Amino acid sequence: MSFWRTKSVEASIRETDEPGHRLRKKLTGLDLMVFGVGVIVGTGIFVITGQQAAMNAGPAIVVSFLIAGVTCALAALCYAEFASTVPVAGSAYTFGYATLGEFVAWVIGWDLVLELALGAAVVARGWSAYAQLLFDLPPSIAGDAAVVDVAAIAIVVALGVLAVLGTKLSGVFTGVVVAIKVGIVLFVVVAGLRYIDPANYSPYVPAPQPAEGGAEGGLLHTPLTQVLLGLEPSHFGLWGVVAAASVVFFSFIGFDIVATTAEETRRPQRDIPVGILGSLLVVTVLYMAVSAVVTGMRPYTELNTAAPLAEAFVGVGADWAVDLISAGGIIGITTVVLVLMMGQARIFFAMARDGLLPSWLARVHPRFGTPWAVTAVTVVIVAALAGFVPLAALSELVSIGTLFAFVVVSVGVVVLRRTRPDLPRAFRVPLVPLLPGLAVLACLWLMLNLPVETWLRFGIWMALGVVIYVLYGHRNSRLARREREERGGSGSGA
Repeated sequence: MSFWRTKSVEASIRETDEPGHRLRKKLTGLDLMVFGVGVIVGTGIFVITGQQAAMNAGPAIVVSFLIAGVTCALAALCYAEFASTVPVAGSAYTFGYATLGEFVAWVIGWDLVLELALGAAVVARGWSAYAQLLFDLPPSIAGDAAVVDVAAIAIVVALGVLAVLGTKLSGVFTGVVVAIKVGIVLFVVVAGLRYIDPANYSPYVPAPQPAEGGAEGGLLHTPLTQVLLGLEPSHFGLWGVVAAASVVFFSFIGFDIVATTAEETRRPQRDIPVGILGSLLVVTVLYMAVSAVVTGMRPYTELNTAAPLAEAFVGVGADWAVDLISAGGIIGITTVVLVLMMGQARIFFAMARDGLLPSWLARVHPRFGTPWAVTAVTVVIVAALAGFVPLAALSELVSIGTLFAFVVVSVGVVVLRRTRPDLPRAFRVPLVPLLPGLAVLACLWLMLNLPVETWLRFGIWMALGVVIYVLYGHRNSRLARREREERGGSGSGA
C-alpha cells in the first residue's frame, strides 16, 4: 500500500451522492461571500490591528495588511480553480488527495485543525473577553481570568446547535450579523477620520529596535528568518513590517472556508470563485482602512491593548463610541466562531468519508442534511479548548497552519494541470505556473517570519499527526481497503 496513492477527481465527486453522505445544495454565491466576510472580519480587525502596530510595524501596519492580502489573493486564485473543478467538501484536504497523494492529504487535513478548531477556540475566548467587559460578567466565568470560561463554552455550544440545524439557516444568521458588523466597522472608519492627527503617522516605519531580553532572551520569539540569517533580534523597521504581516495573516483566515462548502453550493463552478475572491477583496479594503484610521487617531505605542479600537476612541475623548465598538466586537467574533466550526466539521466529514477517520463521523442528519455527528464532535473539542485552555497567545500557530495549507493548494493546481489537463475548469488561474509559484514563495516567506517557538509547536503537532496516520488512517482508508480487496480477488482467481 502506497503513502502516495491518489483519489481521482471523478471518485471524489461520485461519492458526494452516496446515500447517508449526501449534503444538501442550498448555497448561492452571495451566501458564500457572506460566509467569507463573516469569518474574516472578526478578531483581526478588532484586536490584532492595534497590537501588531504597537509591537512590530507602527503606522506601516497598513502595509502589513496589504502584504498579507496580496499573499491571500494569490492563494485565493488557486483555491477558486480547485474548488470549482472539484466541488467536494474538504477544501485543501480534498485537493491534496486528488493531486499529491493520501499522506499529503492526511497531513493537510491534520494541519487544518490548527486553522479551524484551534482558531475557533481562540476566537471564542476573545468573544468571552469582550462579553465580560460589555456586560460586566463575573470574571470567574468569563474573560482571561476565568479558570473555566463558561461564557466561551456557552457560545460554542449555542453556535454548534445552529450549525446542525442547517447550513442555509446558518447563512441567514451570518448574513444579518455580517451586515451589522460591517456597518460598525464603517462607522469606526468614518467617525475616526475627524480625530486623525497626522503627527501620529511619523515615523511611518519606526526605526528597528532590539528585542527585549537581547539575543538570548528573545530567541524563541524571534522570526525564524532573523535566526537563520544571524541577525540581531529586533522589532520594527522593514523586518517588523513583514513580521507583522505574518501575524496579521491570522486576520484573513476564513476565505478558504468558502471552499469547504463547495459540496453544498448550487452552482459551485460559478459561485465558489465569486465567494472566495469577493469576500477577500471586501475585507482587505476594510482592514487597511481601519488600521490607517486607528494609527492616525492614537500613537502606535498606545495600541497594544485587548480592545485597541475602543481604546483609540477613549484616548481622543469619544467615550460615547466605546459601547458600540465593543458590541461590534462581540457580533463580529460570533460569526467567526460559527463559520470556523462549520469548516472544521466539513474537513472531518470528508476525512471520515474517505476512511481516514472513523466512518460514523460521516453521518448526515436525515432532516437537516448537515454532518451532525462530526459537528457534535467538533463542538466538544472546541468547547473544551475554549473553556479550559488559555489560547490567546496561539494566533501565530493558527497562521502557520493556514499558510502551509495555502502552499499545498498552490502546488496542487500546477500538478493537476499537468496530470489532468482534460478536466473542465470553470475558473482558471492565469499565468500558470508563475502565479501559483509566487503564492508558494509568498506563503513560505511569511511562514519563515513567524517566531521560532511557533515552528517548534508546529513540528510537534505535525509529528503527532503522522503517528496517527501510520497507526490508523494508512490501513483503514477506503483506498487501502480497495487495494486489499483487489489483491484478495486476484489471489482467489489464480
